[in-house]
Amino acid sequence: MNPGAIFLLASVFFILILIFSYLLKSYLQFRSKKEKSEHKDTSDVGFVVDTFHELVAKLKEKEKELEILKKIAEQRAEDVESYNKNILQSVPSGVISFDRELKIESINSPAEKILELRAENIIGKDYLEVLGKAISNILKEGKSVERGEIQYRTSSGRWVWLGLTFSPLRDSEGRDIGHILVFTDLTELKALESQAELRERLSSLGEMSAGIAHEIRNPLGVIAGYTKLLSRKVDAALLPTVEAISKEVEVMDRIISDFLSFAKPVDLTISKVNLNDVIHSCMASIAGNISNIEVSIDIDKTLFISGDEILLRQAFTNLIQNSVEAMRDGGKLSFGYKDMGDYMEITVSDTGHGMSNGIKEKIFLPFYTTKEKGTGLGLAIVHKIIVSHGGTILVDSTEAGTIFRLRLPASN
Repeated sequence: MNPGAIFLLASVFFILILIFSYLLKSYLQFRSKKEKSEHKDTSDVGFVVDTFHELVAKLKEKEKELEILKKIAEQRAEDVESYNKNILQSVPSGVISFDRELKIESINSPAEKILELRAENIIGKDYLEVLGKAISNILKEGKSVERGEIQYRTSSGRWVWLGLTFSPLRDSEGRDIGHILVFTDLTELKALESQAELRERLSSLGEMSAGIAHEIRNPLGVIAGYTKLLSRKVDAALLPTVEAISKEVEVMDRIISDFLSFAKPVDLTISKVNLNDVIHSCMASIAGNISNIEVSIDIDKTLFISGDEILLRQAFTNLIQNSVEAMRDGGKLSFGYKDMGDYMEITVSDTGHGMSNGIKEKIFLPFYTTKEKGTGLGLAIVHKIIVSHGGTILVDSTEAGTIFRLRLPASN
């Protein structure tokens, strides 16, 4: 029963006691007077009746006042509840409340979006039925958590970083009535931190390795020269061996050339670049390798970004080549964009085999590759080009495919 109803019943009971007491007192006075004077009997009864009617009238007035006060109190309670709900739905953090048995009582919109859940599908259910292992392990322990960080896999297979707090939920009197989980999506922040760390590592690596690459190239040139001399003088039986050495020298020289290109500082020539033209040009350069791949380019033909056109072509070509190699049995390659005001977010997505979480964290490192004949510099060069433009590159990957998200400055 709500506080307004209790207050109303208590007030009515108290008034009835007052009426009964007053009537009893009046009756006793009436009996006393009757013994003294019977001729006043009629007037005393009339007095009691009039008094009773007067009290009843006052009681009705009080009931009306109490009813008005009750409605006001209920309206205020509804307003407070509605206000609290609006706050929960408006905050950017996810909020989930549980009862004492850890069954879900409520979930706000940001929590639905971050965890890819629907309120109507989970309200009233046990946490183990709907929440993933990472969160369930925290709830199972039942201990309060402040500023915890976990990696969580959503129902679609997407990995997100969550910063969370788990604590008891108490009523106005301080009694435990359940638990509350508050969390924030840290995925993008973690990616930016990772890229900043990678940028520093690559900068140091580039400065150190450029000199080493030059030193390796000099003796490699000597080896290439002697190999050519040998090819002219050795017997025919040894010629395949000499040719094999020559091919390996060429491979090493190409790797060193790529690495020197990666290690040297980027000198940008900034201009207004038509993104649609750049992507179509990159697609045309590898047209012979995509006969079994469906291509979708959803890029406004009037969309311009600020950047170095030659370097951007190189970056997109490397990304496209990476996606094509992930779809050897065919698939779909898609390009899209979103205007974010000061910058453009361009997406390059494929329906290839995807990559594991461990691989995803290393793909921008130089010489890291999962391909038999790859040098491991393609995506490292893409990362360097995008970062040199003042942009960022993020990657989401599941078994259903991979999405690269490039953010580049919009053209003024």
